[in-house]
Amino acid sequence: MTLTTTALFLAGFVLLVVGAEFLVRGASRLAEAAGISKLVVGLTVVAYGTSAPELAVTVCSTYAQPPRPGLAIGNVVGSNIANVLLVLGIATIVAPLVVSRSVVRIGVPLMIGVSVLMLLLGMDGQISRIDGVILFVGSLAYTIVTVVHSRRETRAAIRSQGIEHTPKPRRLVLTQIAVNLGLILGGLIVLVLGSRWLVQGAVEVANLLGVSGLIIGLTIVAIGTSLPEVATSIVAVLRGERDIAVGNVVGSNIFNILLVLGGCGIVSPDNVLVSQAALRFDIPIMIVVAVACLPVFFVKYTIERWEGFVFLIYYAAYLTYLCLHATEHDALGAFSNVMIMFVAPLTALTFVIYWYRVFTKKRGQHD
Repeated sequence: MTLTTTALFLAGFVLLVVGAEFLVRGASRLAEAAGISKLVVGLTVVAYGTSAPELAVTVCSTYAQPPRPGLAIGNVVGSNIANVLLVLGIATIVAPLVVSRSVVRIGVPLMIGVSVLMLLLGMDGQISRIDGVILFVGSLAYTIVTVVHSRRETRAAIRSQGIEHTPKPRRLVLTQIAVNLGLILGGLIVLVLGSRWLVQGAVEVANLLGVSGLIIGLTIVAIGTSLPEVATSIVAVLRGERDIAVGNVVGSNIFNILLVLGGCGIVSPDNVLVSQAALRFDIPIMIVVAVACLPVFFVKYTIERWEGFVFLIYYAAYLTYLCLHATEHDALGAFSNVMIMFVAPLTALTFVIYWYRVFTKKRGQHD
């Protein structure tokens, strides 16, 4: 790997994180000034901002010469897997997370639904422009419904506390508005520049190692574009704003499919190709990871530290499998057997226990 490639790669990562930070900071301040709750800020504004690196990288990969559609799909799928297993795993180890009921009842089922939708739309081997429009319209609908639902819940909570009038949103002076808009614009510019450098470096790394763009997207690029989620979730946990930490991950995963993949399908000069490898393994793994959130979140509306460690172990196992498969290593067979004979049954047993606890909890509430 040449020094130039390494420099481009690292500079791209740094600019993505810096750009996302500017974008999130400016957008969050404007959203809070408009009276939007912190949970909705996490599910929408922050999720939009932390999904911006994925959007920039995915779009740029389709315009690369030659185009790298595998990098686009791998970035979306890999980022969604990393957001749950890596981001939530790290954030939970810092401090146990509290999960909002609306995230469990609306956000997670929607995350599962759009993951399945991505699989269905990609069954023909591509995400067409029509598919992109469907996904993109879904992102707009999700944003509107989330904001409207939040405002209704806020008004209901205020009425239940005996408060007659809703507190007015905090107003920003013209100078503050200009500064925050400047942060948003500057963040977008830095994101575009960083994504171009990152994609260029990723293409050279893929060519040098002789692996597909899908593998690079699922691993190196996915982890790199998930860094804003990692930083945002950890900062939110340290500040005690744990709704933002979980809402950021769930909202980001939804936007990665609806907004990032949808936008890529719309603006791409050609249809975004979906490889059979992604359809057979990586996208189903993404769906399984999304489904795994439901019982974990629902039992106590919390994520304990030991569950965060389990998430990280699963992510390490997933990356190990990808690396062994990409290099056709002799240990792949033994590793696969261990996963099938021990890890898979243990995981199934864990899910049965979780769902049993959910069932008994609901039964106790009805009694």
